[in-house]
Amino acid sequence: MKKHTLAVLVENRPGVLTHISGLISRRAFNIESIAAGYTEEADTTRITIIVEADVIELEQVVNQLSKLIDVIKIIDLTGTDLIHRELALIKVKASSETRPDIVDVVHIFRARIVDVNPETMVIELSGEERKIDALCQMLNNHGIIEIVRTGKIALSRGPVPAKDC
Repeated sequence: MKKHTLAVLVENRPGVLTHISGLISRRAFNIESIAAGYTEEADTTRITIIVEADVIELEQVVNQLSKLIDVIKIIDLTGTDLIHRELALIKVKASSETRPDIVDVVHIFRARIVDVNPETMVIELSGEERKIDALCQMLNNHGIIEIVRTGKIALSRGPVPAKDC
């Protein structure tokens, strides 16, 4: 099985994300990542889904998704030249003694400190999954309290959009 990245353009209506995720999970696929957000069109939402499936299974899922009334377009970004990013917020223990070390690590990863208090710091990082994983690994020594990560978002490179399914 292979990881596939799908961009699903849907009408911006309540319940659409639930219908799509439900359809995929009923087919016994694990959704590794799902992220939804507004697009350049006010009434359109783009849902980026990462699933692990073989080609035949993926084709079945795409066919089922395309039958949903709110689905406008499905784009398979798998195998295309694309840019993908994820956002993470990481809350870490930070005493006055460890704070300088944490700040150094944050700068190395080009992350940002978005909150500081006497006992913790919150760090924001966007980038590829492995970059976020590497930062988390470096911060583990200081004591990660909480992590929240978005799902991956992806966009094809260059002037030509990826092909529809």
